[in-house]
Amino acid sequence: MKIEFDDENPEWTASMFKEAKTAAELFPHLIPAKTKINLSISYDADIINAFKATGENWQSRMNDVLREWVNCHPNLI
Repeated sequence: MKIEFDDENPEWTASMFKEAKTAAELFPHLIPAKTKINLSISYDADIINAFKATGENWQSRMNDVLREWVNCHPNLI
Protein backbone atom coordinates (compact mmCIF):
# COMPACT_ATOMS: atom_id res chain seq x y z
CA MET A 1 0.00 0.00 0.00
CA LYS A 2 1.44 3.33 -1.06
CA ILE A 3 1.20 6.18 1.43
CA GLU A 4 0.45 9.45 -0.30
CA PHE A 5 1.60 12.81 0.98
CA ASP A 6 -1.26 14.89 2.36
CA ASP A 7 -0.76 18.67 2.30
CA GLU A 8 -3.47 19.14 4.94
CA ASN A 9 -1.87 16.62 7.31
CA PRO A 10 1.90 16.78 6.91
CA GLU A 11 4.21 14.44 8.76
CA TRP A 12 5.15 15.92 12.11
CA THR A 13 8.64 17.29 12.59
CA ALA A 14 10.65 17.28 15.80
CA SER A 15 9.90 20.98 16.34
CA MET A 16 6.15 20.34 15.91
CA PHE A 17 6.28 17.67 18.61
CA LYS A 18 8.28 20.00 20.83
CA GLU A 19 5.68 22.77 20.50
CA ALA A 20 2.65 20.49 20.79
CA LYS A 21 0.25 21.07 23.67
CA THR A 22 -1.69 18.49 25.63
CA ALA A 23 -5.49 18.33 25.56
CA ALA A 24 -5.48 19.61 29.15
CA GLU A 25 -3.51 22.68 28.07
CA LEU A 26 -5.76 23.38 25.10
CA PHE A 27 -9.10 22.57 26.72
CA PRO A 28 -8.70 22.87 30.52
CA HIS A 29 -12.44 23.42 30.95
CA LEU A 30 -13.14 19.98 29.41
CA ILE A 31 -10.68 17.98 31.50
CA PRO A 32 -11.35 17.90 35.23
CA ALA A 33 -8.37 18.56 37.45
CA LYS A 34 -7.20 15.68 39.56
CA THR A 35 -8.42 16.60 43.01
CA LYS A 36 -7.76 13.38 44.89
CA ILE A 37 -4.39 12.17 46.10
CA ASN A 38 -3.67 8.54 46.94
CA LEU A 39 -1.69 8.08 50.13
CA SER A 40 -1.17 5.64 52.93
CA ILE A 41 -2.27 6.79 56.38
CA SER A 42 -3.10 5.05 59.64
CA TYR A 43 -6.26 5.65 61.67
CA ASP A 44 -7.47 4.03 64.86
CA ALA A 45 -9.45 0.87 64.16
CA ASP A 46 -12.58 2.16 65.86
CA ILE A 47 -12.65 5.22 63.59
CA ILE A 48 -12.35 3.12 60.43
CA ASN A 49 -14.90 0.60 61.70
CA ALA A 50 -17.37 3.40 62.45
CA PHE A 51 -17.10 4.76 58.90
CA LYS A 52 -17.19 1.28 57.33
CA ALA A 53 -20.37 0.57 59.28
CA THR A 54 -22.08 3.36 57.33
CA GLY A 55 -21.89 1.20 54.20
CA GLU A 56 -20.66 1.65 50.66
CA ASN A 57 -18.72 4.84 49.88
CA TRP A 58 -17.58 5.23 53.48
CA GLN A 59 -14.30 6.74 52.26
CA SER A 60 -16.20 9.59 50.59
CA ARG A 61 -18.14 10.24 53.80
CA MET A 62 -14.87 10.27 55.73
CA ASN A 63 -13.53 12.82 53.24
CA ASP A 64 -16.68 14.92 53.69
CA VAL A 65 -16.26 14.92 57.48
CA LEU A 66 -12.61 15.95 57.19
CA ARG A 67 -13.54 18.70 54.71
CA GLU A 68 -16.24 20.01 57.07
CA TRP A 69 -13.72 20.09 59.93
CA VAL A 70 -11.18 21.97 57.79
CA ASN A 71 -13.84 24.49 56.72
CA CYS A 72 -14.87 25.06 60.35
CA HIS A 73 -11.27 25.49 61.52
CA PRO A 74 -9.52 27.56 58.82
CA ASN A 75 -7.01 29.06 61.26
CA LEU A 76 -5.68 25.64 62.28
CA ILE A 77 -4.50 24.62 58.83
